[in-house]
Amino acid sequence: MSNLEKYNAAFIDSFGINAEKLNGLLYQSIPEWDSIGHMQLVAALEDSFQIMLETDDIIDLSSYEIGKKIIAKYGVVL
Repeated sequence: MSNLEKYNAAFIDSFGINAEKLNGLLYQSIPEWDSIGHMQLVAALEDSFQIMLETDDIIDLSSYEIGKKIIAKYGVVL
């Protein structure tokens, strides 16, 4: 599984959505991406990439696209 597939799977599994909804997905734009869903996503990303996100990055993770930039800061190439 590629890193992009792992990244996408974290969103899909955390929110129970299909891949077509990923592009343009924003925090709280779907009912599943609430504060609890946000922490499930963070845990999924940390587990998938064996990283520990900093608090500022957890707060800044406000969209699918921004998440890609945040993950890249930890050396993950998508």
